Amino acid sequence: MTIKTWSLIGIAALIVIFLLTRGGSNDRANPAAEIAAGAPMVTVQLPAELSVKAVMGKRAFDAVCADCHGPDAAGQQGIAPPLVHKIYEPSHHADMAFVLAVQRGVPAHHWGFGNMPPVDGLTRADVANIIAYVRELQRENGIN
Repeated sequence: MTIKTWSLIGIAALIVIFLLTRGGSNDRANPAAEIAAGAPMVTVQLPAELSVKAVMGKRAFDAVCADCHGPDAAGQQGIAPPLVHKIYEPSHHADMAFVLAVQRGVPAHHWGFGNMPPVDGLTRADVANIIAYVRELQRENGIN
């Protein structure tokens, strides 16, 4: 056989290996590929009761933030990250990080969702209440 024939056999073998290992159209080798866009990224345990401030924060979060960060800050696959996540614990992202995110937006740095734009229409009190809500969700889920 010639080098050209061996090369064609090698390419064909690589194609067969690729097709066999990629799992076909369902892509079983990559569970993340099976998660639909917009699906919650984490399971969030809800507190039995929220503080008054967190109740107001939940209302503001649901009205403004949940479209991207999902109900109960669980994130949405392909859209925005969960805020009930160790990355956002107070020792890594202090409350001021949330304030600045609302005011200035955030360049993508922990996740592959792209940049977060600034959020208009929230008062300082709204943001403080949203932070209280997120922090209570985090504590309930073991994120301190």
